[in-house]
Amino acid sequence: MDRAATGLPFDDIRRLIEGPPLPDNEAADSVRAQSEPGLGELQELGEWLAAWQGRPNPAITQPLVAVFAANHNILDQGVAEDPMSATQDRVELIAAGGAAVSRAALQSNVGLKVFDLALDLPTPDITLEDALDEAACAATMAFGMEAIAGGADLLCVTDIGVGNRTVAAAVALALFGGAAEDWLVGEPADKKEQSQKQAVESAVSRLGGEASDPLEVLRRVGGREFAAIAGAILAARYQKIPVLLDGPVSVAAAAVLRALNPATIAHCRATHVDADSGHKRLLTELGLEPLLDLGLQGSSGLGSVLAVDLCRSAAIAVQKPGA
Repeated sequence: MDRAATGLPFDDIRRLIEGPPLPDNEAADSVRAQSEPGLGELQELGEWLAAWQGRPNPAITQPLVAVFAANHNILDQGVAEDPMSATQDRVELIAAGGAAVSRAALQSNVGLKVFDLALDLPTPDITLEDALDEAACAATMAFGMEAIAGGADLLCVTDIGVGNRTVAAAVALALFGGAAEDWLVGEPADKKEQSQKQAVESAVSRLGGEASDPLEVLRRVGGREFAAIAGAILAARYQKIPVLLDGPVSVAAAAVLRALNPATIAHCRATHVDADSGHKRLLTELGLEPLLDLGLQGSSGLGSVLAVDLCRSAAIAVQKPGA
């Protein structure tokens, strides 16, 4: 990036993105040398964990699933059947232990935190105005960075937010081009899907030349959970914490960072592939191979917990005998 410092809120973010820490290739080489043969994809996964944790015997003892919840006034465009209140309902269900992700996390001893990103203050309708100003977007990224303040050795990032898949499609269209339906479910089959397509097109058409700046895409057609997830991904890189991306929102947030510096998300893997074709295309654009393909959709972190179990198995399998 050749942008000069301007004193604007995004300057610090840009500096972090420019020169992220490199992987520990010696740790990955040690795993490769010490592992028993025949581990298949577990071998590669173990090497990835070792490289980004920076230790030859990777271990997952403090995994964290961070769920970022936010609301969007793009619902005014008829892009979802559920009311905005469903976001709060979902947050409360997880907190009460009644959601599938809550039970799975408890069973698997995985940390689970839900971050309420001002649910009572939804971001504006991005077909009409920007989601955030630069200061608010940078501050939300900084908030996301604090997700790992309590410590973690594997971070999973995911979301809750009615209508935010339409927002993710707008971010993807702005970054990668194509047609709006490419990032949704394909050709619209009903009124809701037609509304989603039109909303995505309207949101991106407002960008004009600023579509060339990924951080401007994030603040103008993204949302709070997108910014927070991007911040969490970036912070994890500097703390030697590998990251699992759960769902199209987290992948879209990662795409913003990748558009600025492809190396910025090398410590990221995808938990699973969603049933939506838009998610599949996003993963392909980022070169991410999902760990699981179980037909999950809107798992709110369930895919993360399942992927953590797989990563744990990989870490154990590649450890030096007797470690």
